[in-house]
Amino acid sequence: MIKMIVRRVVDLMGILLLCGSQSYAAGDIEKGKQLYQKCAACHGTDGYGKKSQNAPMIAGQYDWYLVAQITKIKIQERKNANANKMYPFVKNLTEEEIEHLAAYIQSLAKK
Repeated sequence: MIKMIVRRVVDLMGILLLCGSQSYAAGDIEKGKQLYQKCAACHGTDGYGKKSQNAPMIAGQYDWYLVAQITKIKIQERKNANANKMYPFVKNLTEEEIEHLAAYIQSLAKK
């Protein structure tokens, strides 16, 4: 019983350490920076978003979340005004390019 509790505590500590550490997507940040140029018009060069474009801050967002959302927009699973505006820019991205883009966006500093 005590052995099981200790094992669970150790497992939980490992999970907490992983969650607290900054890790980057498998993508290449430099390639992602090049791909981001078309995103900057709405999200800003710093990723802080532009109120005039109704574009949210994306700087420092988790890579896994970015990959999921960009992919949902690409396959038109996510539909709203912002997703519809983004679709033309992401529709031809490959999975690898999405990972590059996510790596770059995650590397941008949050305010």
